[in-house]
Amino acid sequence: MLNSLLSELKNIADPEKAKNLRWFFKTGKGEYGEGDQFLGITVPKLREISKKYQGLDLNDLQKLLDSKIHEHRLSALMILRFKYENKHIDEKSKKEIVRFYLLNTKKINNWDLVDLSCHHILGDWFLDKDRSVLYKLARSNNLWEKRIAIISTFNFIGLNQFDDSLKICAVLMNDKHDLIHKAVGWALREIGKRNKKVEVEFLEKHYKTMPRTMLRYAIEKFSEKERKFYLKK
Repeated sequence: MLNSLLSELKNIADPEKAKNLRWFFKTGKGEYGEGDQFLGITVPKLREISKKYQGLDLNDLQKLLDSKIHEHRLSALMILRFKYENKHIDEKSKKEIVRFYLLNTKKINNWDLVDLSCHHILGDWFLDKDRSVLYKLARSNNLWEKRIAIISTFNFIGLNQFDDSLKICAVLMNDKHDLIHKAVGWALREIGKRNKKVEVEFLEKHYKTMPRTMLRYAIEKFSEKERKFYLKK
């Protein structure tokens, strides 16, 4: 079954799209996606194909995650999410998927891989469990583990549970990477869409020192007058 998936993906590879994706995902020397390889497959098409291979076991998904090809890893994560969200799955199988995910965080090594998977898996699993592992990820030296930490909390935010998201935002406040600035700002914006008072209280403590990109994302939905106020620091 794995070979069939790999064959399907190879058959629809688009070298021109692959070239564009290498640029888009910053694969040049010294960039965050350095060395990543692409087939040139769109996300909707990849999702359509991946749905047919939900029967792949974790050993096969490990082989996909170990691949240097971006779409192989993304397909693995799509399949993992399909498995996790299957209405017939039991708690033991969910736990195995979460453990597998956490063992492979360093393979989930670009922002789309993170954003399309973590809050659906980790964000759901930790809704009613100890969330300390997310704080451990937030304090990691690995860019993608830090992004996983904050993006995973989007599931909490959707249920008006803001505390852990805000605490992780604070942990990441002085991070140097633009992708973390954007993710934290995005989280704050989502909190503000549900409870502006909570976001404003956080901003009052941090807006003068938080990175500019983070602030701009956080206040994107504010009025022009409010945005000018925060940006004139």
